[in-house]
Amino acid sequence: MDSQDHPVLSRRSAPAFRPSFTLAVLYLGGFFLLFAFLLILPELLSVLRDVPSGPEQERIARELAQRAAAPRLLWAVGLALAAVGLGAYLQVLPGLKRP
Repeated sequence: MDSQDHPVLSRRSAPAFRPSFTLAVLYLGGFFLLFAFLLILPELLSVLRDVPSGPEQERIARELAQRAAAPRLLWAVGLALAAVGLGAYLQVLPGLKRP
């Protein structure tokens, strides 16, 4: 029996590993963080502009960021899903392009 006739010994090229799901989840997380930050940025800039620097400014900024982020998290999730979905559909996100 020749080695090419045997199914175990025949050399087949292995399928290419394409971690597109993992990359999509990473893109989703990255876009979520970006949009969540951009949605609370105006409030943080107002604290930076109006409150003198020091520990009090940090405390106020932290509290304001938590209060401002809570109602906007759903917007950030929606925008992240839309960005990843559109990027995958248009094939502009690296790693999510079809071969």
